[in-house]
Amino acid sequence: MSRLLTEELERLLDEMVTHQRKRVLEHARRLNGRVTEDDVQQPHDFPELATSPEWNYEDGVLAGYQAVQAAMRAAIRKIE
Repeated sequence: MSRLLTEELERLLDEMVTHQRKRVLEHARRLNGRVTEDDVQQPHDFPELATSPEWNYEDGVLAGYQAVQAAMRAAIRKIE
């Protein structure tokens, strides 16, 4: 895999993860205005997050992006 392609994929996934983290936090703050970035890592502490299908969907999208990012990094290490 070319270095340029690897760097572009990494940049794209970083951008996607950053954007989705922002969406997760914004949605969490609509449910509870006091929620911080750290708080969304422990949603069971906030019933309004834990029980929100919409928030859980956005958090699941973020988890998916992060899984792809980790898998891509592992695959690149294998072939380099």
